[in-house]
Amino acid sequence: MNFKIYTDGSCLGNPGAGGWAAVIVDEKNHREEIFGGEDYTTNNRMELTAAINALKKISAGDCAELFTDSSYLKNAFTAGWLANWKRTNWKGNTVKNQDLWLELDELISTRAVNFNWVKGHAGDFFNERCDKLARSTAEKFQRKEIPTPKKIISPPRFKPAKNSSKPVQLSLFD
Repeated sequence: MNFKIYTDGSCLGNPGAGGWAAVIVDEKNHREEIFGGEDYTTNNRMELTAAINALKKISAGDCAELFTDSSYLKNAFTAGWLANWKRTNWKGNTVKNQDLWLELDELISTRAVNFNWVKGHAGDFFNERCDKLARSTAEKFQRKEIPTPKKIISPPRFKPAKNSSKPVQLSLFD
């Protein structure tokens, strides 16, 4: 199956309260929005977490066009940064977010993913939607409106609604 995936991360303070979001659109234009966050994190961790959780929603063997406003995320794959980090044994463990890069690399190894950069805050509908979801989640963590656990993650698999083109939206407390 083919998907378009849009991702974004947000952090209020860096480090600080963070949120991530992804919009996943399948071949039939069914859309699923997922989001979550952490009470103390960094923007780059949220960018990577958005991609990880989106890719977990699609099956191994699926194809995806992933759109991100994070050059950090895109360039790791398109400019060969990740391959170089692995080849140099993570430069003596100085690469930040190695745990997330390893998880993302594992997901990418079983899915055909093309990374695309989209300019943030420039009117792209799905990028703007991800930004809104990620930021609002970070704000809820900042205001301490989200109870334990300190991490929120959406359910495990993309399942488009049958005979419906309406978007599927998850709340933080589903």
